[in-house]
Amino acid sequence: MKCRVCARQAKGFGHLNTRHRPGESKRYPTDWRFCSARCQKAFHALYADWLRGAKEEVMLNTTDIEQAALRGCLKPFGDAATAIGFDKPLGAYSEAEAMTVVEAIISGYVAAMTQYHESARCAPVRSSGVRSEPKAHLFSDLEGELPWEKSA
Repeated sequence: MKCRVCARQAKGFGHLNTRHRPGESKRYPTDWRFCSARCQKAFHALYADWLRGAKEEVMLNTTDIEQAALRGCLKPFGDAATAIGFDKPLGAYSEAEAMTVVEAIISGYVAAMTQYHESARCAPVRSSGVRSEPKAHLFSDLEGELPWEKSA
């Protein structure tokens, strides 16, 4: 068995999870073994910090490209809502109507992201702010040299 921290051969140091009662299998994790007291202390310091740590809120950190794609969803959403009727409250939508709206929004977002990525020559750097436009076809400088263009 390997040390949980440094992956060396584990010796007699282990972990006891006192949050569970004696006799429960979760109290004695078999794979949490350590090669030394130093690795055991390091692991327990990190484990204790993790247990005491506050739950992080999920934060949506969208890029400029994603925000533009989200704005691009407004037209498909408006079209779907117009077909259903704006006077009808969202809570009164049937499942089919709600799925129509969700499908319109998701397909609009995917279409906008696909359109951007197909027009970009290389993958964008996150939050670069500058959109790289494709200069030319990738193989345009290999005119006549491509194996599938050669004629016998």
